[in-house]
Amino acid sequence: MAMGEQNRMKQQVLSFTEGPSDGITSITNFSYDHAKVRELASHMVLAHEYTFSMMDHVVFNKFMKAVSPFYKKITRQTVKEDCISTYQLEKRKLKSVLKSASRGIENKISSITVDNASYNDACVRRLREDFSLRKRLSIAGKIFHVRCYAHILNLLVQDGLNQLGDVIDTVREGIKYLNNSEGRLNQFAKIAKQLQLPSRKLILDCPTRWNSTYLMLASALDFKDVFPRYEDIDPGFHYVPSDYEWLQVEEVCRFLGIFHEITDMISGSDYPTSNIFLVELYRIKELLNEKALDISDQIRAMSLSMSVKFDKYWGETNVLLSLGAIVDPRYKIVLIYHAFPIIYGEEEAAVKIDEIKQLLYELYNEYVDTHFSSLAGEPPRQSVKRKHKEVSSSSAQSQRNVKKLGLPILTGKEKFQMHVSEIDKAPPEKSDLDIYLEESRYACDASANLDVLGWWKGERWRFPILSRMASDLLSIPVTTVASESTFSAGGRVIDDRRASMSVETVQMLLCGSDWIRNLHGIKTKSRDQSDVAESSTYHEVELPQN
Repeated sequence: MAMGEQNRMKQQVLSFTEGPSDGITSITNFSYDHAKVRELASHMVLAHEYTFSMMDHVVFNKFMKAVSPFYKKITRQTVKEDCISTYQLEKRKLKSVLKSASRGIENKISSITVDNASYNDACVRRLREDFSLRKRLSIAGKIFHVRCYAHILNLLVQDGLNQLGDVIDTVREGIKYLNNSEGRLNQFAKIAKQLQLPSRKLILDCPTRWNSTYLMLASALDFKDVFPRYEDIDPGFHYVPSDYEWLQVEEVCRFLGIFHEITDMISGSDYPTSNIFLVELYRIKELLNEKALDISDQIRAMSLSMSVKFDKYWGETNVLLSLGAIVDPRYKIVLIYHAFPIIYGEEEAAVKIDEIKQLLYELYNEYVDTHFSSLAGEPPRQSVKRKHKEVSSSSAQSQRNVKKLGLPILTGKEKFQMHVSEIDKAPPEKSDLDIYLEESRYACDASANLDVLGWWKGERWRFPILSRMASDLLSIPVTTVASESTFSAGGRVIDDRRASMSVETVQMLLCGSDWIRNLHGIKTKSRDQSDVAESSTYHEVELPQN
């Protein structure tokens, strides 16, 4: 087909666009842009983690041809190259943004968030030593090494669940046994109906994810009366916990419920969390202290095991969590006074509180020094040029004589500007931090979600120095994982289709996925949304309707 004829065909194609709300349809000329299609194809592959070979799928190409007869097939090699180009473009954008950041790589780095592997400890320790020699770290590196709090919480709960090993295995194997036969499920469902149980689902867990094990036990509790009755009609069913074991399961589920809620709350990839964790951390310690006196030997043992892990990772002063809580206007220093006696005990709490207050002012003073250093480093203000050229001869002669002496000619407005500039450079009698701490806390409902960064943005004119410090603290992530993988004991697995990829390609796919999702405003799906990755955390066993 000749190029001119193809162009004429493009011009004859009309596009029908329906309005967002009024239902009115408009007609516009449509022009097929293959370059744009290729760009969006690379975005699609990166954002949704599709394979490159998808572009070669027969039905997909038929679908695209039906959408537009002008569609040209994009090969897997082409889309891979386009993904690399997209990744490099977004990488350049990110580098450009980081250039203007007050802190960043090497001479700007302030913190590193990692999980609790021992090799990470060694690596971060070496980096901290190197950066300390260059005097690049805030408050002597006290907020440089940030441990992933989602991983710590996972370790805590896994230790607790280990105390219920036999019961968990019994319930898990029982659900597997039922799920292997439709007839068994029918019989089990029939008994559940006779007992008038409202629940219709059992859950089979993924053993490496503690939340799915928690959900499995919680769902099994709804059917605890069905298990022994089913055993009576099926001689092969040997998976019935005793009454005492069911009681243990019930106590453990009640105990772990709060951990399940806290983990959901603190895990995320699109919002800072350092300000919201301390208020839940002290509740965890309070709960462990309560359960240490429980009448159940099982719960006491569970609490003791979890307390050891708690003290190992959170026994020292948690500087980042504490400072993050203080710059949350809902909490300020009041939360520190409330939480520390619970976490550390009354006697030690006073010492820890003093340490945090000292570090708070030390960090703030660093920002003060930076602020006034930047003001002192400003180029001298240029004198405002006079707009009126008509001056008397005597006045003009006087000005020439003054200029010969090298003296500046200043108006009253200019002299006043110099005066207020000196005032601005002088430290105020009361600092931003003092004023902020003396003011009342921001009052709001406990369940309300406050955009703390947005609050500080609105207060940046009132607290120019403190708002900068607060935004830096709140931007430090306290977890290394998004909510879907919070509970996983292992990392993401590269399947057989992608096992032969180079390191550079894997890096491009992982980083590119995040960047393109952000570019298109695609949020990471939460636990209650349908998602392929999330559905693998546990398997719902739907009981048949009788």
